[in-house]
Amino acid sequence: MNLVIDIGNSRVKLGVFKDNTLIYKETCNIIKLHAVVSNVQQKYPLIKFALVSSVVKKHDELLKMPPTIEKVFYLDSDTLVPFKNEYETPKTLGKDRIALVTNAFYTYENRNCLIIDAGTCITYDILTAEGKYKGGAISPGILMRFKALNNYTGKLPLVDHIAELTVKLTGNSTEKSLRSGVLNGVLFEIEGVINAYKEKYQDLTVILTGGDQHFLSKNLKNSIFATSNFLLEGLNHILAYNTNS
Repeated sequence: MNLVIDIGNSRVKLGVFKDNTLIYKETCNIIKLHAVVSNVQQKYPLIKFALVSSVVKKHDELLKMPPTIEKVFYLDSDTLVPFKNEYETPKTLGKDRIALVTNAFYTYENRNCLIIDAGTCITYDILTAEGKYKGGAISPGILMRFKALNNYTGKLPLVDHIAELTVKLTGNSTEKSLRSGVLNGVLFEIEGVINAYKEKYQDLTVILTGGDQHFLSKNLKNSIFATSNFLLEGLNHILAYNTNS
């Protein structure tokens, strides 16, 4: 069994895998990380390997792995990955993007893939059918756009972007106008990026994941494959790749 841990700035996602099957998932506050990992190890004592992906520099102070785990890997730019990384600055490539591309490499073998992760930021990553990672783009996420309009103006309110799953083109109030501008802007942006890559790469597979995927999958016109566990699955593939190497 494998344990993968994705440590963000405030939240932590954990997954236990038996081979390639996710059998347990939990999200917790970073303060409770050590206790949660201990409980998971007690529940699944056959966990043999672990992979930690962290954006927190002092993650070793937040997490002490149980001694029963045979080997612990920490994801960084030197970690072995199955795809050819053509990013010019690999040391600055986000660990979440590495995990997402890895899962696309295995799940959609020999296919051109565009992976869209809609969370705090919206990231776009392109993996070719030959297994070459080309890079992509980073833009502000939905909540970040709403916060920017609130923070950089004197009177515009902060809008709850998940209040509704649909959005009208024309807003007849300030709040609805904000929703129209931000949400339609994001939808038009994503559609435009997808269409641009479809012109460049034939038979493009578009993968959507991230915290805002539910809203986006309901409103995007392009056919997409949406999964909430795509990043954890990618981390597990990286762990398996390194334990077998």
